[in-house]
Amino acid sequence: MIANPELDTPAALAESAARVRALVGCEPELGVVLGSGLGAFAQALEQRIILPYADIPHMPSSSVEGHAGNLVVGRMAGIPVACMQGRVHFYEGHSAGPVVFGVRLLAAIGCRTVLLTNAAGGIQPGFAAGDLMLIVDHLNLSGMNPLVGPNPAELGPRFPDLSHAYDAGVAAAARVAARRESVELREGVYAAMLGPSYETPAEIRMLRTLGAAAVGMSTVAEVIALRHMGVRVGAMSLITNLAAGLSGALLDHAEVQEVARRRSRVFTRVLERWIEALAGEARE
Repeated sequence: MIANPELDTPAALAESAARVRALVGCEPELGVVLGSGLGAFAQALEQRIILPYADIPHMPSSSVEGHAGNLVVGRMAGIPVACMQGRVHFYEGHSAGPVVFGVRLLAAIGCRTVLLTNAAGGIQPGFAAGDLMLIVDHLNLSGMNPLVGPNPAELGPRFPDLSHAYDAGVAAAARVAARRESVELREGVYAAMLGPSYETPAEIRMLRTLGAAAVGMSTVAEVIALRHMGVRVGAMSLITNLAAGLSGALLDHAEVQEVARRRSRVFTRVLERWIEALAGEARE
């Protein structure tokens, strides 16, 4: 495993947060994590400042194509927003600390709400490539949990409650955003698998039986880490392909990127409206 035992400590987060604040000169209110092929959204931010992950102490960079590896800070809907263009994954060989360090950093620099996005395989009948799905709950089948090990009290409680992992108010704002753009927004449970191999048809049948509507290799560990720190969470998947055994086609990361590229404009508009709805809620 690619590990750094200091990565999830308060001291490491404080050092990284101080560096980011010194470079951007503001405290973001809202964070966004952009998944595979979805990084173009950051270009919609006004007055943006681009910080390569390499310039931020302790910040790991992804080796996966479609994850640019930048923290982009700017403004949208009148509020400061911080966007992670890309994330690291367990399947790259990282331990839990690096996998959730980016979202913990968003919390450390001031974000009290974080929107997570990902590319996912569709499982639920009727789903098609290009659909957007609001995540309403998850199944953590990755075998990994970022809270295993020592629990620094500064970060959160030893046993955080995940009964409401996905904030109801943030989800309501997503529905408003989709309606304003006349985009159908699916909803469902996201299953996290370790990867990097795609699932077998038997595994997809299992996931469907368990109630999963989509499957991917990210997001859930980040949700756990954010809720551990008391941050409100919303999450949305771009369905980039039908899962194994549902379409007859071979699964390919290039297909994931192509669908993300093709739907990036629609995805960006919905995400912009989502932020606008949350910004309006904050002003009320």
